[in-house]
Amino acid sequence: MRQRAVVIGAGIVGSAAARSLAKAGLDVVVVDRSAPASGTTAHGEGNLLVSDKAPGPELVMALAAAAAWPGLVRELEDELGEEFPPLEFEAKGGLVVATTEQGAGPLLAFASRQRAAGVDAREITVEDALRLEPDLNPAITAAVHYPQDSQVQPVAVSEALLASARRHGATVMATTGIVGPILGGSGELVGVRTDRGELRADAVVVAAGPWSGEVARTLGVSVPVRPRRGMVLVTSRMPRRIFHKVYDADYVGAVGSDDASLQTSSVVEATESGNVLIGSSRQQLGFDDRLRVDTISAIATKALRLFPFLSEQPVIRTYGGFRPYMPDHLPLVGPDHRLAGLWHATGHEGAGIGLAPVTGDLLAAMITGTEPLFDPAPYAPSRPSLAPYLEAVA
Repeated sequence: MRQRAVVIGAGIVGSAAARSLAKAGLDVVVVDRSAPASGTTAHGEGNLLVSDKAPGPELVMALAAAAAWPGLVRELEDELGEEFPPLEFEAKGGLVVATTEQGAGPLLAFASRQRAAGVDAREITVEDALRLEPDLNPAITAAVHYPQDSQVQPVAVSEALLASARRHGATVMATTGIVGPILGGSGELVGVRTDRGELRADAVVVAAGPWSGEVARTLGVSVPVRPRRGMVLVTSRMPRRIFHKVYDADYVGAVGSDDASLQTSSVVEATESGNVLIGSSRQQLGFDDRLRVDTISAIATKALRLFPFLSEQPVIRTYGGFRPYMPDHLPLVGPDHRLAGLWHATGHEGAGIGLAPVTGDLLAAMITGTEPLFDPAPYAPSRPSLAPYLEAVA
């Protein structure tokens, strides 16, 4: 009999997991309490980055993802055909700059450590940076070019992954809530109870982004996934004047920070449609989604330090979303050591879009017992850095 899997969450990580599992031969059901790709995935910028990751397990995953994305996009486009919406994959590269003399040294030192870990991080002159981005503020003090950075349209990719999963036999149940576990005779998880009936499974995968902690509690365990809010500004359309993902070096510090208070850094990039996306912010507010003018103001002010011409460009809308934050800043991917049958694929914070495909493949390899592309131990729920935050089965 074929193995059965239930994937809880139909965002980009859940969709990637469903596709990988279905391609591996499992019977897959994807369950989401809302519509597919309507949560964190719908509020992301589509970043596929290695530039913001320090040497370590997350960078290992990011480098594998960077190598995999071009082939995955071609595979999805060939499989789904021209009638499917474009995925807007663009291998545009990234440009990280320092805007102060104090920031130049740390930026170049960080890039040096990344190069030693296999990242193509090219230290360039200010003049070279201005050739890459002619409208960039010439007052920058240092710059690093990252050719491996790229971008996609996250909702389109998530829908493509889910469509591919369906073609491989997966079933999707939208607007379906999880109400409890189904336990076997030895206390193992053998399925879930939903508000539309029971679903039996050999593997239950929690891939609900920042809501994963809530889902896990419903199933009887605690995981320390918390929502971390971010906001993005969107300009009106314009002729292409920004050609890479450009951000100031403060962004790396904000990504890795444990501070719950508001942090902002300048992240600017153009889309294929001509709009410019301006970020970013990070703040732990629970699931409070109220508009915050101070956050918008701080993001806009910092963006002008990179591209002064944006002061003349209208902002047509703003949007915010919740990233799945983990206290040790690593994704949670693998089996739960406290409850047999439960698996996790969450906790990527702002890197979930970029890391989704390799997360799905890693999960499928572990569930089917095949050789994973890289060592899964650093992402396991049983890793030592998470021990202070975990509780036993309720």
